[in-house]
Amino acid sequence: MPETEYSVILHDVVQSFRRIKERPDTLREVFARIRHRHKRYEDFEAVKNVSFAISRGEMVGLIGRNGSGKSTLLKIIAGVYSPTSGEVIVNGTIAPLIELGAGFHHELTGRENILLNGLLLGLTKREVREREARIIEFAELGDFIDSPIKQYSSGMYMRLAFSVAIEVEPDILIIDEILGVGDVGFQQKSFERIQQFRDAGKTIVFVSHAMENVRNLCDRALLLHNGRLVQDGTPSDVIARYRELLGQRVAEPARR
Repeated sequence: MPETEYSVILHDVVQSFRRIKERPDTLREVFARIRHRHKRYEDFEAVKNVSFAISRGEMVGLIGRNGSGKSTLLKIIAGVYSPTSGEVIVNGTIAPLIELGAGFHHELTGRENILLNGLLLGLTKREVREREARIIEFAELGDFIDSPIKQYSSGMYMRLAFSVAIEVEPDILIIDEILGVGDVGFQQKSFERIQQFRDAGKTIVFVSHAMENVRNLCDRALLLHNGRLVQDGTPSDVIARYRELLGQRVAEPARR
């Protein structure tokens, strides 16, 4: 398949970080470590030689234990991190819902943050204004839309962030566990909107610890473990492998 048929391609991607092992408590310790050239940090690889490709219009679930490298991988795809090594190709515009309220200014109102976030996601001021009423209606914030968002709950943050992102109409939507916040009604409405994205041929990368959502929504799943991609396949198969890693027994579905 030609490269342009893929929305996302990663080839042998590595992401390393420098982690401080311990901090000196006194000036004497600082000078002692300088004199002895004591290494105060260590390098670790959060993502280790990961390769995969996501086709246009595909919804892919990314699962794994906390600390397995999922969020780091999403940030690499979104362009937040440049990988230490390897190649990343992204074909299309991205709306990343990676960190709750990222890009929000806490002293500004919800309405003002709609404009700020819309501009950050690539819309013009006119385009944001044209979409503002739909964003406010979807977010269900009522009179709070004109209150500073420092007064918002985490669920209100999520509703506003998601409502702005879906109005950008990106080619690729990246969702990191954000739909786990909020009431059942809003979650259902969000899942219906995601289905509309899928029907429109958009690409979605979805991180969740809710395995049923991954199983029901995704075309395919990727399992990360200790920074490595250990399985790529159908959601059911990958979830089964994940549960094996967690030491859980997987019940066989009842035959009908």
